[in-house]
This record gives sequence, structure tokens and C-alpha cells, in this order.
Amino acid sequence: MTSPRVHISDRVPAEVEEAIAASFEIVPSVRDAGGVVTMLTVTVDDAYLEDAGPQLKIVANYAVGVNNIDLEAARRRGVIVSNTPDVLTRATAEIALTLMLSLLRRVTEGDRFVRRQEPWQFSLEFMLGERLEGKTVLIIGSGRIGRETARLVEAFGAVPVLAGRDADLDALLGEADIVSLHVPLTAGTSHLIDGRRLALMKPSAVLINTARGPVVDEAALATALRSGALAGAGLDVYEHEPHVNMRLLGLENVVLAPHLGSATRDTRIAMGMLCVDALKAVLLEGRTPTNVVV
Repeated sequence: MTSPRVHISDRVPAEVEEAIAASFEIVPSVRDAGGVVTMLTVTVDDAYLEDAGPQLKIVANYAVGVNNIDLEAARRRGVIVSNTPDVLTRATAEIALTLMLSLLRRVTEGDRFVRRQEPWQFSLEFMLGERLEGKTVLIIGSGRIGRETARLVEAFGAVPVLAGRDADLDALLGEADIVSLHVPLTAGTSHLIDGRRLALMKPSAVLINTARGPVVDEAALATALRSGALAGAGLDVYEHEPHVNMRLLGLENVVLAPHLGSATRDTRIAMGMLCVDALKAVLLEGRTPTNVVV
């Protein structure tokens, strides 16, 4: 009896590839596959699914977000879509916290200063930053990652304010010292933070985005930062990723990371194993995986 065929859209950790190979035949084309492991850089739409053919049973998305997948198109074709929740919660929340601390304490700015070999000596007034303690942190998105971020900032003495789906963001934005984004990318959250909402924030406030790039109008953000309407930003994701708005690159009050939210080896392996579990459920056991999206 031949093993079900699985296509992997990009490189995965060796441990994950070995686990897939132990139960499936890995094939180079989605056209030959009953299951596919997709990265968030792969757009799974009608054209992709049409090209894959009727033998495709499951798309195991190697991410918790599924904005790269047309869920309705998958539903129409009876293709199951799974994701990788829970296992990346702590790692992504840690990146949000890291961006906050790096920005407030001017760590990456100081790193650039030292690397330029600027003359300096210790001084009580040199490169002063701010503490996280006492800051009001508005966390937009009250899911797993948002709640974990709230727990972490509270441990540093900050005051977290969780804003769920029905929150009045316009009212809350003006009270926050830090705004941290943790919402999925949907039609309703695209440019959730636009020029109008940036103008509602305190000039002393900072914006953190570890969700998805298009949640923020990046051009409007650059304008706000350059004009002094906003004190700073920490970004792990970008509107046109991997392209970054050129107007952000020269700013000292911005911390930029290359989408590192879930980037620890143990997290990435755990995410991959959830993909393996979903593939086994559908292709070997004929059941719906526990981490099903549609």
C-alpha cells in the first residue's frame, strides 16, 4: 500500500520533514498531493486549488494566521484547512515585549550609535529612555497572544487594557502609552490603524505590531513618526512584506525586526508537528483534525 502524498511549499525544520517522511511520500508538486504544508508566503486561492486538483484533501498552514488562504474557496471544494494555534503564543508575546523594551530603553538605537563608533562617555543625561512600569498598554486583540502579552507587561508593572472585538478603539487609543496589535488580518482589520486613528494617539505613545503588516497603514505611520505626532514604533511585520517602507528605515525611533514572532527552534518544530498531526488525521485516519479552521 502506497503512502499518501504530501507537498511542502518551503523548507521546514529537519525534525518536521523527518516526521512527515515517516508517514507520507513527499512530492515536489501540489498537483500530486493529497495534502500540502503551506507557509504564510503562499497564497492559497481559487487558482491554487484549481491547479492542485480534486485529490487535495487538506492544507496544513504553518502559521496561526490564515489570511493567506481563501477559506471560502477551500470550503467550496471540501478542502480542510488547519493552522498552528497555542504553541507560538508565548514566543510571539515575547517579541511584542522585546519590541516595547527595545524601543522604550533605546537599545537598538544605542546599538547603532556604538557601531557607528560615535564618541561617547557615560553621562547621567545620555540617551535616557523610559521604563515599562506604570505605562498603560492597550492590547488590541484579546486572543491567546494578546492575553499572554497582557500577562507579560503586567509582570513589568505596566497596566494592560485588553480590547476585544467590540471595544471602542477611538476612545481607548487616546489613553494608551503603548498600543500593541494582536488581531488576525481580515477585511475588517486591514488598516485598522490608519492616519485617523494614529492622530488619536498621544504624541508620546508608541505602536507595536506583531500581528500582520496590513493591519497598519505603513505610509501613515511613517508620516506620524517623522512629524512627531507619534513617539515611536516597533514592527515585526510589514504591509508589503518583505518590503519595508523606505521612510521608516532612517528613523531612530523605530525598531524593525524581520518577522521573528514565532522564530525559536522549539516553537517552529512544535508548529510543524501540529501540521503533521493534521495531515495524519485527514489522510491516514479519515477524521477532522483538532486544529481545523474550515
